[in-house]
Amino acid sequence: MSIWLPRPSSPKDLCIGLVVGATVSIVSILAFNSFTRPTLRNIETEPPADSEVAPIELRTDQVVDGVLGLIGNMRQGNTPLVRINSLSDALGVEILGKAEFLNPGGSVKDRVALRMIEAAEQDGLLYPNTRSMIFEGTSGSTGISLATVARAKGYETTIILPDDIAEEKAKAILALGGIVEKVKPASIVDKKQFVNIARERAREFNEAPNTHGILDDEEKVTPASLRDSSSVPSTSKPRGFFADQFENMANFDAHLKSTGPEIWRQTGGRVDAFVSGAGTGGTLAGVGTFLKSIRSSIVVALADPEGSGLYHKVKSGVMFDPKESEGTRRRHQVDTLVEGIGLNRLTQNIDLALPLIDDAFRVTDMEAINMSRHLAFHDGLFLGSSSACNLVACVQLVKKLKWNDGQTVVTILCDSGSRHFSKYRNDERLQQLGFVADPEFVQRLLRRKENE
Repeated sequence: MSIWLPRPSSPKDLCIGLVVGATVSIVSILAFNSFTRPTLRNIETEPPADSEVAPIELRTDQVVDGVLGLIGNMRQGNTPLVRINSLSDALGVEILGKAEFLNPGGSVKDRVALRMIEAAEQDGLLYPNTRSMIFEGTSGSTGISLATVARAKGYETTIILPDDIAEEKAKAILALGGIVEKVKPASIVDKKQFVNIARERAREFNEAPNTHGILDDEEKVTPASLRDSSSVPSTSKPRGFFADQFENMANFDAHLKSTGPEIWRQTGGRVDAFVSGAGTGGTLAGVGTFLKSIRSSIVVALADPEGSGLYHKVKSGVMFDPKESEGTRRRHQVDTLVEGIGLNRLTQNIDLALPLIDDAFRVTDMEAINMSRHLAFHDGLFLGSSSACNLVACVQLVKKLKWNDGQTVVTILCDSGSRHFSKYRNDERLQQLGFVADPEFVQRLLRRKENE
C-alpha cells in the first residue's frame, strides 16, 4: 500500500502562505477586540483616569410638580395599561387593565378628586390655605383621594363613611389628616345616609358663626400663595365645600378628558370594548363618551355587582335588583362584599352613561372573590374587589361575543387589594358569611361555553 504525500512547496508558495496566514490572524484578533472591548470596559469598577465620564442627565419631563403631578390628568401623567396574561392567553384576546391603583392616592378616584377641586377653585368656591373644608360621603376610595389632593393643595377634609367599609380605608384618610365620621348604612332617601350627612355638614360649616375668624394680619393669604391671585381677596373666610361626586359633572369631565384619551393613545387606537363598573357612573360615562365619539362600534359594557339595580336598568329599563324585593333585602342598598361600585338610583353621571352601554353583566361576590385570588396567584396582581368584578365581566363579554382573534378589551383596575385585608381578603370573615374560595372557578369560567 502506498501513501500519497503532497509535493514540497516552492519557496515562493511558502512565502505567500505565511503572509496570508499572518494577515488572517491579525484581522481576526482586531475584530475580536473590537467586539469585546465595550464589554470589558463595562465591567471596569472605575473609569480610566484620563477618560471623561458624562454625568447622568435628569430630563425636565421626568420631574413632576408635587404629588398632584403623579395623578393621571389632562395636563400630564398616565397610568399604564397592563396585559392580564392568564386571561388573555386563555381566551385568545388582549385583556388590558388601566392600572389606576398606581395613582398616588391608590385608586381611579384621584383623577376625580383633582378635577372636582380644580373646578371648585375655578368657580370661586374654594381658595387654598384659608382653612377651608371639603366634605364628601363615600365608600372610601374617593375619601382617600380627596384627602390626598386636599392636603397637597392646602385644604382640610371631612369624610363620611358607612361603618361597614374596610377599615384600611378609614385609616388611610386619618393618616392624611382627614376627619372621619362613620354612620350606619342607609338608603339615599334617608337623611342619615352618608352622602346626605356630608351635604349637611358642609351647610353647617358655612352657616355657623365664623369660629375660625377672618384671618389675622400675620395669617393673611397673599396673592403669591394662591393659584389665581387676580380673583382672590387678600383675606378669605374658611369655606365648606360639598364635593358631591355622584352629581358633580367634573367627575365625568375628568374621564372624558384624561382616562379616555389615554386609553386610546396607549392602545394605538385598537380598542374593541371597554368594560367598567359604576359607582357614580363618571368613569363609564366619560371614557365611553370619548371612545364612542371616535368609533361608535366600540362595545361599552357594565360590570355590576349583586345588590345593584343598574344591570336590570340596562337589560330591561327598570332600576331593580332581586335583593331589594320585599322580604329579601338584608341590610341596605347595594348589599355586597364588592366595594365602590353598584347603584340603586340614577345620578347625573350615570344618566350620561346609560345611553352608551351596549351590554351588562351581573357579577356575584363569589365570582369576584375567586377572580381576585386567581389574579394574585397566576398574574401577581393583587387587586381590589371592583377590579376583580370588572375582569369577570371582561371574560363574560369575550365568551358571549365568541371573540378569540386578538380583539382588545380594556377595563379599569380601580385599586389595590391592600386596602381590603380586613373585609374582602379576610378568609375567616368570609367563611362566617358562607363564602368558600374555589381555586378552579376561573378555569371553569374560561372554558365554559356561552350556552351552558
